[in-house]
Amino acid sequence: MTVSELKNKLALNVISMPDGEREVTGCYIGDLLSWVMGAASSGDAWITIMSNINIVAVAALCDTAAIILAEGVTVDENVKKTAEEKGINLLSSEKSAFILATELAECVA
Repeated sequence: MTVSELKNKLALNVISMPDGEREVTGCYIGDLLSWVMGAASSGDAWITIMSNINIVAVAALCDTAAIILAEGVTVDENVKKTAEEKGINLLSSEKSAFILATELAECVA
């Protein structure tokens, strides 16, 4: 499933989507950035409540398909701009990480 298709299925809000055709192959949930760097896989949709600029760097390092901000978390304009520049898909939702993960599992399983 592509990031664009996932956005539609899960009713996600787009913050940055420079590569909507990127394939989502799994899911990782985590907020401790050093832990995410060691555990997230290429192609994962990474669900987090972290919103600082470092999420963009971690997503690029791990080659995640997208970052999904849960629980209504927002980012400042600098994070949005950097995500766009680095080709990182950045989406958001009011849903909890648990709900997002269960819905995502149905889409990618």
